[in-house]
Formats: sequence, structure tokens, C-alpha cells
Amino acid sequence: MKSTLTIFVLLVCPYLLVGQKLKPGFDKAEYIEMLKISAQFGDSTYVNSFPTPQQFKLAYRSPTVGLENKWDLWTSPQSVAVLSLRGTTANSVSWLSNFYAAMVPAKGSIQISDKENFTYELAADPKAAVHVGWLVSMAFLAKDIVPKIDSCYRAGIKDILIMGHSQGGAIAFLLTSHLKNLQKQAKIPADIRFKTYCSAGPKPGNLYYAYEYEAATQNGWGYNVVNSADWVPEVPFSIQTINDVNTTNPFKGAPAMIKKQKLPQRIVLKYIYNQLSKPALKAQQNYQKYMGKLAAKTVQKNLNGYVAPAYYNSSDYVRTGTTIVLLADDDYFKKYPNSEEKIFVHHFHPPYLYLTEKLP
Repeated sequence: MKSTLTIFVLLVCPYLLVGQKLKPGFDKAEYIEMLKISAQFGDSTYVNSFPTPQQFKLAYRSPTVGLENKWDLWTSPQSVAVLSLRGTTANSVSWLSNFYAAMVPAKGSIQISDKENFTYELAADPKAAVHVGWLVSMAFLAKDIVPKIDSCYRAGIKDILIMGHSQGGAIAFLLTSHLKNLQKQAKIPADIRFKTYCSAGPKPGNLYYAYEYEAATQNGWGYNVVNSADWVPEVPFSIQTINDVNTTNPFKGAPAMIKKQKLPQRIVLKYIYNQLSKPALKAQQNYQKYMGKLAAKTVQKNLNGYVAPAYYNSSDYVRTGTTIVLLADDDYFKKYPNSEEKIFVHHFHPPYLYLTEKLP
């Protein structure tokens, strides 16, 4: 398969130019082309209603893996490749990847089947944590993606765009982190340049994961493109507790300080402290119970041999990456009015294309 793909890539990329082709910075035309590529995952009606890619040709479409996940490889005559990750489908298993929303450490290993253990390091900070459902999806996709990157490299391609819309955007965050870590381990050539567009992506992890992702992609190598009318980038819901704050903070010593107060003050302050801190802690525990432990049982029914990992005790999801805001205005809402029935009216590719084309 590797040799076949290499031959195909050479045929569709006849002009192997020297040097890097990708440039840092948000490129409006580049992102529009990524939207066109991403939309190709839709059904025939959806695909035919959307502009077709102009600069890239489809080189490979993966089988469906994991939790109803799929990806495409597109290549251009300028020796640039695109890893396009499919978003959520109508299939309930695809939605399971979203609802399996407990956090796990951003570094560790996870048994994804009876024969496979996926080792990963998406961030070095032990406080960094990510969405377990999208990690599982990324793990299955990465098994297929990494060998194809090797084939592209042997064909002379050293510039790779990573594109994901919706759930695909969430997975694109994690895949970018994974591939960059493989470069550090010399498992992927260090001279491959990755540039990422997470489009309409939900929140992939906590603040400490976001810090490392943003540090790795800053200076123009990773963007999170968001329609301000779209609800999907606002989820998963965030629950911040006193345990989510950096180690050095004024809250950690609050119980000890309260104990030093006189009895009447101590009673009042302890009551206030508990009223402020315990509801969030209880909410986080419930989130982990339902979106982690209970959801894992359904995951195990769909992935033979899957073993649920130990969860990270946090649900402090944050928006991640350098954000490009597509600001919905009055003209936009005339074209795409709010609707209680069409809950994805602001989320699909057409409204994103419409707002992007209005950018300067």
C-alpha cells in the first residue's frame, strides 16, 4: 500500500519544488480551500452544493475506524499535503466520541483494543488533560495517518496542512500535538512543517493543555476558526474548581487561614467557603461519572477490548489556539437566522464560508 500511495503522490505532485511552501499566518484563501476539502465528507447533496477544491486532489480516503472516524489525504502540485479529518456524522457511535467527555492526562497510554495500546504525549505538564473521546478517535486515526506521512515524505512532501471541522477540529488539536511529539522522538522527520486549521472546533482540553498547544503552534502555525453564532465551539461545558488553579495560588491555604480565625468568624467563613467550592466539585464529580464512567460502558460495546483509563479529576475545558473570529452581523442573520429546529444552522460549512469570504 505504501508503494502504491507513493506512486500516486508522485503522479499528482509532478513538480517537487525545493524548500518549504507553507507560510505562517492566517491565510484567508488557504482556509477557504480547507473548507472546500472538509466539505467533501458530506453526502452527495451536500458536496454538490458546495464549491470544489481548486488546488488539491484527493489521494486517499481511509476506512472508517474507531468511533466512526475517517480522514482524507489531499495533495497539490506544489508538494503540499492535507490531512482532512471528518467531523461528527449522524451515526450514534460518532456522537459517542463527543459524549465520552471525561478528561484524561495529556500524557500516558490507553488500551484502545484487545491488541493495541496507544502511547501518547500531547503535553509535558502533568496538570494538562484532554477529552478522552476525541483522544480515542485520534488514536485510531493516527495509526493510519503516520504511515501515510512517511509515504508523502518519501515522495518529497514536507509541508502538511491539518484540517478538521466540528469534531474533526477537536481531533485536529490532539493530532497536531501528537505529530509534533513524534517529531521530538525522531519518529517523524523533523523537517516536516505542520500547519493546523481547527474549524468550528469544540474545546479539546484544559488550560494547561491549551498553553502547550498554543506555545507549539504560535507565530502563525495553528488557528482555531470560530463563527460567533455557532454553539459547538462553546462545548464541552466547563466546570472550574479550586483544584484547577495553578499550584501557587491564594485559595490553597484558605482552609488553614480560616482555622486561625476566632470561632464566630471561623464558622461563617467556613460556611461561605464550602458554599462556593463544594457545588463545583460535586458538579465535576457528576460530569466524570456520567460522561466518563457510564459513557465508557457504551464505548466498550463498540470497541472490542477497550479498557477505560483512569480519569483526570477536572472538567475545566477551555477554548484553545489562536482564534480567528468570524463575527456574525445583521446581514449574516438575515441569511442564516437563529432557529430552534435547525440547531446546526450556524455550524455547517456554508455559514463559515460566507463569513470567511467577508474577511478583509
